[in-house]
Order: sequence, then structure tokens, then C-alpha cells
Amino acid sequence: MSNIVGRMREAIRGEQRVDPDALIERLTAIQRFLGAVDGHVPDAQLVAAHTVVERAGDRLALSGRHTVVALAGATGSGKSSLFNSLARLDLSPVGVRRPTTGVAHACVWGPLDGAVRLLDWVGVLPRHRFVRESPLDGDDESNLHGLVLLDLPDFDSVQHGHRLEVDRLLGLVDLVVWVVDPQKYADRVIHTSYLREFHRHKDVTVVVLNQADRLHPTELPKVLDDLRRLLDADGLGGVPLLPTVAVDPNGLDGLRAELERTVAERQAALRRLSGDVDAVVADLEPLVGPEPPRTRPGDASAQELTRALAGAAGVPTVAQAVEGAYRHRAVGNTGWPLLRSWRKLRPDPLRRLHLPGQDPDAPAESLVAATSVPDPTAAQRSALTLAIRAVADRSGAGLPAPWPTAVTAAARARQADLPGALDHAVAATDLGMDRRPAWWRVVGVLQWVVTLAALAGLAWLLLGYALRLLGLPELEHPTLGVVPWPTVLLLGGLLAGLVVAAVTRPVVGWAARRARRRAEERLLTSVGSIGEKYVLDPVWAVLARYGTARDALREAERR
Repeated sequence: MSNIVGRMREAIRGEQRVDPDALIERLTAIQRFLGAVDGHVPDAQLVAAHTVVERAGDRLALSGRHTVVALAGATGSGKSSLFNSLARLDLSPVGVRRPTTGVAHACVWGPLDGAVRLLDWVGVLPRHRFVRESPLDGDDESNLHGLVLLDLPDFDSVQHGHRLEVDRLLGLVDLVVWVVDPQKYADRVIHTSYLREFHRHKDVTVVVLNQADRLHPTELPKVLDDLRRLLDADGLGGVPLLPTVAVDPNGLDGLRAELERTVAERQAALRRLSGDVDAVVADLEPLVGPEPPRTRPGDASAQELTRALAGAAGVPTVAQAVEGAYRHRAVGNTGWPLLRSWRKLRPDPLRRLHLPGQDPDAPAESLVAATSVPDPTAAQRSALTLAIRAVADRSGAGLPAPWPTAVTAAARARQADLPGALDHAVAATDLGMDRRPAWWRVVGVLQWVVTLAALAGLAWLLLGYALRLLGLPELEHPTLGVVPWPTVLLLGGLLAGLVVAAVTRPVVGWAARRARRRAEERLLTSVGSIGEKYVLDPVWAVLARYGTARDALREAERR
């Protein structure tokens, strides 16, 4: 019957062989995860992952021909006696008083090559290391060559340092043999504090009921069944459960056979590390969830952000100034030349804002570093804050903690830099006001022509009036019908100037409104780029790191 159970166990573990390359890929994925979440997830939540990556790297770099097995148990369970019986030497002190085993003892089967560095890494002092190799053994111990057996301190020791040493070593060994005795096999401490924590390491866990000779043959099956029930409740269903008698060489056959199989497979270290990765992935799983949302400029929150930035940057004020400046400059170039000097006495609305590069008559040295656009009002600042919060809330919606907080922090990280950046963006925006339209020149020339005609008619009339005053012969005035040409030129020029001005005025208004819309579009594009650079890009960077972390954790899951 035991042979059948052994073959079944071999078949089960054979299906669970761990590919070293796949394990390394999983560890690499966890490293990518840690790199992606660095700075966004509290370090306290990543300690276990960092520890597993570092520990796995160290273990894989050490001997793969050795298997480190630890005997763990409470005081009086007989694990030290079991350690000595397996070694067939008195190596570890035996007793029933606390504390008995204060430090770990190690016994190595076979050559020491590679085992020394492994024991250095585990932390077993040289004076507590022993070699199980003798010419008298012949081939009796050859099946255990590669075994490094540790006798750990008692986990229920009254010495707190002993318990800390047990916890440290349990995190390093490849396989753990839990030693319990008939009296304390149901002790709450071993089940709640230790066995239950190893439910993800079932492949590298063995439980032995030591001192089985103290039980009546009819009681042993009942105790084993009860212990199996407790192990199932701990999540350790299917782990090997073996009765042992340390004082009887034949009472160790089952455990010895289990150790021989473990050493021969050389899978314990890989299985242990794979279980560690499983535990870390399970712990990190709450940090990732659905696919990250992709906030694009066309989204409602991004559009609202652009509008809020436009308000804070004074875009409506600048656009209104563009319209006023266009009217002012258009009238100055197309109005009646004799009244244009009066137009220059009125200030240019755009020039008052000190926007560089927007005046074709301004010299290059008149460019300024800052504009005179009014500072945003309290309502505009509040609207901008709400818009940034809306972007963060929408982008972080549905993400598990702490990612929404990270998204919000990224969205607000450069909020203090926005006023200066917006002012610079407005100043650098080409509003299309640095060039004179060609039709201004045409209308201006036409106004000068009719103005010169009126002046010529006036001069002609004044000359005739002066000749009459001096008694000189009067000039003959050609007529247009009954109206003399000087009068035609004067009145015609004045009337033509008024007609050109009247016809031009609605065209100027239409063109000014068009210039305003064009300026608004360009300004919105400029402030939108500031929103992307200072708000959206940092948010997308966090979402990208979340997506990287999510993909990495999926790769780290057991395939």
C-alpha cells in the first residue's frame, strides 16, 4: 500500500515540476512590476516582493545540487532526536526543557562542494555544521547525497530571539518537515502561526507525527485522521503525513524515503521559490484591477480642463482684444486719411496687453517676458482646480488603491507652474495680427485717391476765389453738366470717402469677428497643449505605469 501511495505522490509532483526558465521569467516580471509601481505604492506593501526577488536570485545563484530541508517543531516534539536518528550521529542536543535547541545545526550528505556557500547564505555557523560521510557507510547514504538537513530552534521557545531565527530560516529553506507529537499536534500556535501560512507551499511541506510509539496501535490511525483533518483546515490538504519513531531505525523509513525522493528530484528549491512567487502575486493582486482608462483630449473632462485653462489664461480677454485691435488697425488703415491721426490717439487694445509679436509696427526689442493679461479671478482658479480634479477622478475611476491617489497627485503635481506656463503660451501664440491684409492697402489707396481728388477740387476753388479778390482774370472752370469740375472733385471726393468708409465698416466688423475666432482657436490649442504637458501627460504616465504593473503581474502568475 505504501508503495502505491509513494508512486501516486511521485506522479503528482512530476506534474508539478517547475521549469527554471519559467521561474526566472516570473521573477523578472515581478521586478518589472516593482519598477512600475515605485513611487506610487507604499514601500511597506512591497517589502515581501523585494525580499522574494532578492532571495530567489541568491538561491538560484547557489548550488542546485543541494536541497536544504529543515526540521521545525515545538519543544519536546523530538525533532532533534529525529535529526540525530536520520544522521545516525549525535549531532544536535536533545532535551525536554525550554529552550533546548537555541541555534540551527546542519548535516550535509555527500561532498561539501557548493554546500559551504549555501550554509553561509542560510546562516549556519561553521561550528554547527557536520558532514554525514563515512567509509563505513558504503553506499547506504548515497541516496541522500545533496541533502542539507537543518535542526531549527524551537518555534515556541521562551527566548524571543529563537523564534525570530526560526522565522528567518523558514523563509530560506527549500523544504520544511514539521515535527509534531501526539500530545501537542493540535496546538493552536503551530497551526495558526505556521502551518496555515504555508498553504501556498504544499509542494515543499511534510508533516510527521513523531513519537508514534507512544500511541496504542488502535489509536494511531485515529490521531493521524484527526491531524489530517486539521491540515486540511489549514489549506494543506494532500501534504505527506508520516508517523515516525526517532528511537527506532525502522520508524524512519517513510520519512527517509520522502527525503530520498526530494533529493533525487532536485525540485524542492524551485518549488519553494515558485510558492514564494505565488504568495507574492496573491498579496500584490489587490493593487491591480481593470484595464486603465485612456483619457484623450476629446473626452469631456479634458475639454472641460481646456476651457478652465482658457479662463485662467485670460483667453476671452485676449480674443476680445484681438477683435478690438483688428477694428482699430483696420479703420486706421482704411479710414479717411485726414482723420487717421485722430485714430492713433486711441490706444490699441492688443498693445495694452503687451503681447509680443502681435503688432507689425512694433520693433523687435519691444518684446516682453510677461504679458499684462489680467490675473485669473477666484472663480476661474476654482474652476481650474475642479477641472483638474475631474480629470483625475475620471482617469482613476475603478482603479484599486493606491492608484487613484497617485493619479490625483500626478494631476496636481505641476498646478503651481500653470500660471506662468499659460502666460508664456499666450504670449507665444501667433494671433495672426502681425500682418496687414492686402485689402487694407487697396482700400487705403482708394481713400487717398478720393481724398486727393477732394483736395484738388478745394484747391481749384480757392485759387479761383483768390484771383477774383485780386481782380485778376478768372479761371475758366470746365463743367460737368451745370456743375463745375472743382466742385465735382470736392464734393465727389468727400462723398466717395464716406461711401467707401460706409461700405468698409461691415467688412471690417466681419473680419474682426473672424480674427477673434481664429485667435480663440489658436489660444485654445496653446493652452490645451499646456494642459496636456502639465496635467494630462503626468496622469497618462501614471496610467501607463499601472498598465505595465498589471501586465507584469499577470505574467508573474503561475501558468
